[in-house]
Amino acid sequence: MYLPQFNTFGLPEIFTILAGVGFILVTIYYCNLFLPLHKLKENHLVKSSDLPTISVIICAKNEDDNLTEFLPKVLSQNYPNFEVIVVNDCSYDNTENVIDEFAKIFPNLRKANIKEDDYYKHGKKFAMLVGIKAAKHNNLIFTDADCFPNSENWLTEMASGFTNEKEIVLGYGAYERKNTFLNKLIRYDTFTIAVNYLSMAIKGNPYMGVGRNLAYTSKLFYAVKGFSNHYHIQSGDDDLFVNTASNEKNTNICISKDAITYSKPKTTLRNWRLQKARHLTTAPLYNSKTKAKLLFNYFCIYFFYLSLIPLSFSLNTILLLPSILLLKMIVQWALTNRVAKRLNENDLVAGSVLYELFLLFLYPIFQLTKIFYKPKKWTT
Repeated sequence: MYLPQFNTFGLPEIFTILAGVGFILVTIYYCNLFLPLHKLKENHLVKSSDLPTISVIICAKNEDDNLTEFLPKVLSQNYPNFEVIVVNDCSYDNTENVIDEFAKIFPNLRKANIKEDDYYKHGKKFAMLVGIKAAKHNNLIFTDADCFPNSENWLTEMASGFTNEKEIVLGYGAYERKNTFLNKLIRYDTFTIAVNYLSMAIKGNPYMGVGRNLAYTSKLFYAVKGFSNHYHIQSGDDDLFVNTASNEKNTNICISKDAITYSKPKTTLRNWRLQKARHLTTAPLYNSKTKAKLLFNYFCIYFFYLSLIPLSFSLNTILLLPSILLLKMIVQWALTNRVAKRLNENDLVAGSVLYELFLLFLYPIFQLTKIFYKPKKWTT
């Protein structure tokens, strides 16, 4: 027989039980990851007369090309009362001139300049602080210079999250689609990270957001003393701040397609590896509860694949290997499909199993890169 009969309790039976436990764990992981967004009902927009005044803050360091291409899409939002503050952080290209020229066309555009100081070197958090201090309004929405909103209703959708005393709104910051495997791999990684932090926020455990699409109030920023707890860390102006300031009551999410922002992805594996290493430097500073949940997620998925390896050692279990893999793929596709459509990433569903396997191989490499990563300047 090519299947264990459990008449005796030997290695085939042990291997089968381990694989069964692995399947249960990975199913729990997928359910925790996707079901909260499956069930979420989108927030109804508040009336235009009730929309709060908004300050959009963009930090720019040598971003003349990106600002030329993307800033008009931010400035042209269909929103009744908002300002856009671009913080020109020691740029030596034409960033300042680009801002000045757009300011002649858009009266709601304001500029905040930071001059180079030979005695004081700063990162992005200082530029963020300058922008926050310059803001006229309490409700702040952040994006990057290389980002653009998916529609003219981006601000309306994100601002509608400031309801019922919510002070933080987590949005989805995606990457542009390109016809390459690396692009889909980067986008799938970004998609699963976003689904994880959005789902945890829905369940009352918000732990991070991304600066490409994030909103919070200046009142909250000053109440938690801004970036003071992690100012010495190069990254973390988004995720570490949310990890510090968010809680079950003050955090909302926005997953409307109109509210998605897009930015340019890395085009080489090396550049993406360095970007991931920089992002991963913040994870050790998450609170203990967050780290435990993330560790459990990784344990579930790695345990599943490792539990399948012993099945190939015995003729009594080898037929179980493709059967369990197929069943896992069906569960993954079924749970991924609807959420991917909601976040406008439906082209990632078919290859999701393959992208997941590649990421499981790459993540240990990213972790090793993080050990030797020495940031010199802030980048997006």
